[in-house]
Amino acid sequence: MKKTIIIVLCFLAVMLGIYFILPHYVQTALKYKFPSINDLKVFPYRTVKTGTPQPYELDADYNKGKIKDEEYQEIKNYNTAAYLVTRHGRILYEEYWGKSTDSTNYNIFSASKSIISLLIGIAMDKGFIISENELANKYLPEWGEKYGSITIKDLLTMSSGLYWVEDFTSPFCQTTELYYGKDNAKQVLSLEPVKKPGKYYYYSSANTVILGIILKNATGMTVSDFASEYLWSKIGAEHDAQWSLDNKGGIEKANCCFYSNARDLARIGQLVLNDGKWNGEQVVSKEWLERSFTPASYLLDNNDQRVDYYGYQWWLLNYQGLHIKYACGLYGQDIFVIPEKDMVVVRQGYKRDKEYVGHHTKDVYSYIDAALEICGE
Repeated sequence: MKKTIIIVLCFLAVMLGIYFILPHYVQTALKYKFPSINDLKVFPYRTVKTGTPQPYELDADYNKGKIKDEEYQEIKNYNTAAYLVTRHGRILYEEYWGKSTDSTNYNIFSASKSIISLLIGIAMDKGFIISENELANKYLPEWGEKYGSITIKDLLTMSSGLYWVEDFTSPFCQTTELYYGKDNAKQVLSLEPVKKPGKYYYYSSANTVILGIILKNATGMTVSDFASEYLWSKIGAEHDAQWSLDNKGGIEKANCCFYSNARDLARIGQLVLNDGKWNGEQVVSKEWLERSFTPASYLLDNNDQRVDYYGYQWWLLNYQGLHIKYACGLYGQDIFVIPEKDMVVVRQGYKRDKEYVGHHTKDVYSYIDAALEICGE
């Protein structure tokens, strides 16, 4: 018995020793196991402040529309926390599950990338950045000639050619380090260029972090402060948002970690529907949005297919005759913009389908179909 106890204690001591020599981000990843939409308190953050709140109007048919039982159960089975549909700028349907409410802020993960795209466009409209065709190293003093051919547009379209493996399956992955690491800038600005930029599409969170650094350097403001002044305060958001940082006083995790609720996120979609205007003010130019939603069809993906499903950090989907653009995050944090129906659909939750239909996860179609049913389409 004593021998067994000694062996167990020795084993535990060895494992503990190994744990403490692991990089900090690996230790943190092992501690939390998986990223969550409830990770706000895991990292320091900055507040993205509201301006004058503009409460939503409710549609005359508010919550009268019905979703087919099969589809409704499917949405629930994806562990959905919030599902909201607006039509003509008014809330047509909303439902929350568990402890979620209309003011519960969740991590929207990679849907944050689409917000970064809007902020880059606003920075261009304001003259902080001249053009997306500029070389990125103009705003990145850390980069030398080695990165001299990468443009801002290449970063926006995920075609920078920088080496990256987008994967969350191991605590040792690059993406895991980006999420739990304490120096995002050091990690992404030292990546090796391995392909000619502007030729091949490869989805990479590093590209968006670099865009966040460019935004910071070009404007002299933190990403959160810039978002507060030029976006969030302009669209009537009712609640402050939060943006996680890589360390206290550090930079925003631009690729992932914007926290907000379904109602306020729907305002992002409504801004797009309004061609960038809010209450008569041009928040982001229509021209920027048009370029953002133009498929990067000149690029080839890993299957040597033309990229007709991605623009400037926004996903593009043609479905049932509808030209849908949407922001999408891990576990299915989605903001769908459906211009033909003057609708916005927001879904937040803990799970998405592992199966893909084309370049989009299967659950995406469920959320859109449900919204169309609610409208009686």
